[in-house]
Amino acid sequence: MEKDKKKTLTISSDLKKRIDTSSITSSSKKSFSVEKKKPFRANKSFNKTSTPLVKNTDIKKKNFARKFIEQQATKDFIKKDNKPAGKSKLKLKGPIDKRDFKLTVSRALNVEEIEIKQRSLASVKRARLKEKNKPGGEEKKEFKKVIREVKIPEQITIQELSNRMAEKSNDIIKFLFNMKVVATINHNIDKDTAEYIVKEFGHKAILEESPSIEKSKSKEKFIGEVKNRPPVVTIMGHVDHGKTSLLDSLRDTNVVSGEHGGITQHIGAYQVNTDEGKIITFIDTPGHAAFTEMRARGSKITDIVVLVVAADDGIKPQTVEAIKHAKAAKVPIIVAINKCDLPEKNISKIKNEMMQYELIAEDLSGDTLFVEVSALKKLNLDKLKESILLQSEILDLKASYSDKAKGVVIESKIDKGKGPVSTILISNGKLKRGDYFICGDTWGKIRAMINYEGKMVNEALPSMPVEILGMNSSAYAGAEFTVTNDENEAKEFTEFRKNNTAQNKTLNKDKTTLFEDVKDKDELNIIIKSDVQGSSEALKMAINKIEHSEVEAKIILSDIGMINETDVSLAKASNAILIGFNVKPNREAKKLAEEQKIDIKYFNIIYEAIDHVEKSLSGLLEPDVKETVLGSAEIQKIFKVSNAGKIAGSKVISGEIKSKSKARIIRDGVVVYTGEITSIFREKNQVKEVSTGLECGISIKDFIDFKEKDLIEAYLSEKIQRSI
Repeated sequence: MEKDKKKTLTISSDLKKRIDTSSITSSSKKSFSVEKKKPFRANKSFNKTSTPLVKNTDIKKKNFARKFIEQQATKDFIKKDNKPAGKSKLKLKGPIDKRDFKLTVSRALNVEEIEIKQRSLASVKRARLKEKNKPGGEEKKEFKKVIREVKIPEQITIQELSNRMAEKSNDIIKFLFNMKVVATINHNIDKDTAEYIVKEFGHKAILEESPSIEKSKSKEKFIGEVKNRPPVVTIMGHVDHGKTSLLDSLRDTNVVSGEHGGITQHIGAYQVNTDEGKIITFIDTPGHAAFTEMRARGSKITDIVVLVVAADDGIKPQTVEAIKHAKAAKVPIIVAINKCDLPEKNISKIKNEMMQYELIAEDLSGDTLFVEVSALKKLNLDKLKESILLQSEILDLKASYSDKAKGVVIESKIDKGKGPVSTILISNGKLKRGDYFICGDTWGKIRAMINYEGKMVNEALPSMPVEILGMNSSAYAGAEFTVTNDENEAKEFTEFRKNNTAQNKTLNKDKTTLFEDVKDKDELNIIIKSDVQGSSEALKMAINKIEHSEVEAKIILSDIGMINETDVSLAKASNAILIGFNVKPNREAKKLAEEQKIDIKYFNIIYEAIDHVEKSLSGLLEPDVKETVLGSAEIQKIFKVSNAGKIAGSKVISGEIKSKSKARIIRDGVVVYTGEITSIFREKNQVKEVSTGLECGISIKDFIDFKEKDLIEAYLSEKIQRSI
């Protein structure tokens, strides 16, 4: 047998690094440590009865070494191929079979061929991309903007709006910023702003419809039994013209005696029976200037306005204001000239003055009813009732007596034993005990109803004022009252109103001008607690009208109900004055106020509370300093006196120089020092004052740098406290 020729194997340099050929020797005594996950198993076709294995140690070592090297090279190859990266590497598509990557000696010899294949495949891929990007190749896809129909509610957050438009919220925020509106993704914006944004972003805005109860409130339709309803009459006029006294005479009561200061502080509602068996609902409004909102609210919920004018006083500011409110509400006016029993009455003057407000009496060829009455003597009250009924017949007032009740909140308060209580004037329908209702941004269930006489009733009919119990929170005066089908409906509509009315302030706060001038004013923090919402509202408006360039009143809390511990703690933390209007603190609040040294001011007359606020604001003003020049002296010579320092030998050239008065040293027309005259010497004697033409020695406190020709001007300074 011929000897086998020696064959030379050429292995790449990369593989040489991984394969240590020195370990493969025929006579090596080194042992191989082979890491195996599974024990070596012979081939299944191996026959035990066949020729036994050659027990050659060197052959076994070589076989194990070869298998180990092949396994390690295969692992390294796979890892290298699956790495993300290099330019010469190729990511193969489809499932990977490890057998395809098993490195044998033959494959090791053909490493260069594999690398060539990889490079060629990569180049093919690059060629395809190049061909695609050619002008004549595949056209690029142009993405067209999708125009969406965006539903817009009364209020929506920026985040929700961006989701509905499928636009980035940052883009919307930038858009608002360019409009000088600073906002975040959680800020609410109103429907008008949202609609504008949607259109600017190229989408179509669709306004969401409000619930049925909200849509139907503007169009009142009578359902069921329709009858004539009693007229609602509001008594208006100037303060102290006898509005409440006239109402007392009509009702045979004495309400005015219980009014603090003789001034009505909130709206009262009553019903009066006529001799004909008909009912008239009267609403009494305050006449004080601070209760403008109350009078405006009273004119909106009324059918007829009775304008009370004192026969001896004539037309006053609140009289004119009441006329304007009534005309704005398009309500007919009946003029009741009160105090006609007084000898100084002047009826003709009042009628003539009323003509300039287009209120012309019938005897002057007009159509306005004038009735001369006397609340004190109860004169012509029947004529006033007849005039009201006559006017109501002309108006032909109708209402449903079987439909769901609707009404308006006249007044609201928090009772210690009853909780939130509201006075409701029913405008249409029948209100029953147990009905669920919504009232502004609150809801509830009628637990009890109390009429104007203080009696419990089970139902309320149109034009009837009742006090209702069962609200989950206090309602604001002037809020609309509506009965719902059930509790769920009441909750749903309340939530809708909260989102669309109560939260409207959010955007207004956020609409901050970037370069807005900040006025540096001293602020007086105020906390107001009142018995009813109308009084709280009136007091708040009156305080806000107080204006000054240096100080301002800031109401941090205005609420109804008893003064509690929270109010006292807030007053302490904010350094605020605490005003209780017709309310007192509870035991815990009173104790805490004493401990914290918080002064609580109590008032039951509104103008007294306003005066207190004005005085408190005046205390924040810097007092005016008034200076009175007493005289002046010229320094002629300077003396040194032991234990006294330098003395300015001076001559009084005008007025007089007084000891202990203030003085300023004037040098070349410039004030170099301001201090106090400690002593004055005249011929070695200390004197209190020196007159014009006399010479004297003057010493100034903490000043010795006298120079000849300096002027010493003596003056008095007086602080004068300013007021609003």
